[in-house]
Amino acid sequence: MRGGQSLAEALESYLAEWSERTGIVVETWALPATDVPSRVSNGVMAAMREALSNVELHSRARTVSIAVTVGKSGLRMTVSDNGQGFPVTGQGRGIARMRAAFAEIGGSLSVNSVHGEGTTISGVVPKQR
Repeated sequence: MRGGQSLAEALESYLAEWSERTGIVVETWALPATDVPSRVSNGVMAAMREALSNVELHSRARTVSIAVTVGKSGLRMTVSDNGQGFPVTGQGRGIARMRAAFAEIGGSLSVNSVHGEGTTISGVVPKQR
C-alpha cells in the first residue's frame, strides 16, 4: 500500500490499472467504507492480485466483479468472473497463495467454480477481538 492510502483507494487504483492493462471489465460492487488494519489490507491486496492474475491467465473472462466489505462480523472479499471455470480439484499454486494470504490474517478462503460459467473466490476475515 502506498503511504496513507486506504484499502478502498488502493483497490480502486489497482483495479483500474489492471482493467486497462488486460481489457477485462471490472465491476466494483463494494469497497470498504472504513479503515482496515494495514496487516489485513496487505493480505487482502495480496489475495486480490493473485485472484486477478488467475482471471487474466486462465479464465478467458470478459468481466470480473469485485466486492470487499467490512461489517460487524469482519471483512469479506468476493472476486467473481464469467470465464470458463475449472475443476476445483485442479487447484494450483495461485489458490494456495491466496489461501495462505488469508490464513496469515486469521481468515479463510473458498473457491467455487462451475465449468463454462466462471469462478467465485470468497475470503473472510473475522473481526479481531
